[in-house]
Amino acid sequence: MNYDPKANYDVKVRDVEFRRTPGRTLMARIYQPQGAGPFPTILDLHGGAWNDKDRLANVPMDENVAASGVLVVAVDLRLAPEAPYPGSVQDANYAVRWLKSKAREWNGDAATLGVLGSSTGGHVAELLAMRPNDARYNAHPLPEAPNVDASVAYVIARSPISDPHTRFQQAEKTKREEMMAKTRRYFVPWESIFEGNPQQILERGEKVTLPPIFILQGALDDNVIPPIQQKFAATYRAAGGECQLEIFEGCGHMWVAEPGPQTDRAHQMIRAFIAKQLQALKQPA
Repeated sequence: MNYDPKANYDVKVRDVEFRRTPGRTLMARIYQPQGAGPFPTILDLHGGAWNDKDRLANVPMDENVAASGVLVVAVDLRLAPEAPYPGSVQDANYAVRWLKSKAREWNGDAATLGVLGSSTGGHVAELLAMRPNDARYNAHPLPEAPNVDASVAYVIARSPISDPHTRFQQAEKTKREEMMAKTRRYFVPWESIFEGNPQQILERGEKVTLPPIFILQGALDDNVIPPIQQKFAATYRAAGGECQLEIFEGCGHMWVAEPGPQTDRAHQMIRAFIAKQLQALKQPA
C-alpha cells in the first residue's frame, strides 16, 4: 500500500446503514477513491457539542482526504440528551471495529486505520485512542467480527475538546449559556466530565495507549482556547506519546469549513501527517 499525499483520485460517495438503535438508524457516508487500492482507511467523527450534527458535518475535509487516496468513512453518533456520555464514545468504538471488518469491501486496508475527529468528535477520538479496550466503550458487540479490536494507528483532531471541564469554564467566562447547557446534557452525572476528560486522564497517570496525534487549532478560537491544546500536547508528550500541534493564525473554531489559504494548508498538513504515519508503520519494530 503506497500513499502519495499529492495524489488526486476521483471519489465515489454513498451512504450505508451503520448501526440501528432504539431511537434511530445511524448511517455512514463512504468516500471511496476510484483506483487500484487497497487504500489506507480513516474513520471520521463529527462535532456538534455532543448534541448536534451528523456524518455530513465535515464533508469538505472528508472529500479532500479521500481524493488523496484514503478510504474515508464518516459515521453518525448518538446525541445528548438521549445518549449522554459515554454514548457517542461507544458508537465510535463500535465504528472502529465495524470499519475494520468492512474496509475490504470498499477497497480499504484496515490494518492502519486512523481516526479524524472535529471539536467534540476530537474529544471522542482522543478517548478512543487512549482507551481502546475500555469495557464501557466496548459495550456494543459486533457478532460478525467478535475478535476485532478498537485500537487505532493515529488520530487527527481539529479543535478537539481535549479538556471538557476547562472548556466549560471558558463557556462560563464568555457567558455561552447554550454551550454550558449542551455540556451539562452530555456529562450525566456531572462527575463524568472529569472521568471522560483526556487531559485529566493523563494527569491522573492512567494506563493508556498513546498513538501519534496531530492537533489543528485556530489561534482566534475562543470556544476551545489554544492554551488547552498546548497543555494537552505537552502532557501527552510527557506521558510518552507523539503529539504534533499546529496553531493556525487568524482562524477561529470552524475555519476548515470555509475555503481559503489556511484551510488549504490544513489539508496539506493532514495529508503529510497521514503519509508520515503510514511510512512509520511500514518500518520494522
